[in-house]
Amino acid sequence: MDTPTAPTPAPDAPGDRRDFLTKAAAIAIGGAITVVPPVAGLCVFLDPLRRQSAAGASVLVASLNALAEGGEPKKFPVVADKVDAWNRATNVPIGAVYLQRLKDNKVRALNVVCPHAGCFVNYRAGENDFFCPCHDSRFSTDGAILDPKSPSPRPLDELPVEIRKGTEVWVTFQNFRAGEHKKIPV
Repeated sequence: MDTPTAPTPAPDAPGDRRDFLTKAAAIAIGGAITVVPPVAGLCVFLDPLRRQSAAGASVLVASLNALAEGGEPKKFPVVADKVDAWNRATNVPIGAVYLQRLKDNKVRALNVVCPHAGCFVNYRAGENDFFCPCHDSRFSTDGAILDPKSPSPRPLDELPVEIRKGTEVWVTFQNFRAGEHKKIPV
């Protein structure tokens, strides 16, 4: 009785190599079609989160002619384009500042938000001070704390001001975290 022997494999035929390459190409193309669109979509979706914020940008607030030299502080709204992660709104109020014209056409800008709890301060002409109605904090016209018992952890937040074209008052507007001793941008 003869024992059957295993058939010897035939050398690779050109058709087998073609089938392998076709299947490998199909897997690669199928993988790319499956993976690339979701990854691209995720990149587009997360793109606004990686962009720089416009916080702290200079904003035209008033004309120098609207402020009397050495006069009382005046409250002005800060209107700018507001951009968050996925939305953009043009010309919306983003805050307010008190502007006071000093000597030599210099201007002081103070954020209207009290550093203690985030309430809005009011300028009182009769007392020549800023008053926070939430916890009775008082500030001088330069933003310094007047009452040593004040709960405010810091003076009013002064903001950088630039005079452009001789009469335009530009303020680098920024809100800061309330209740902190240091000015921490929000």
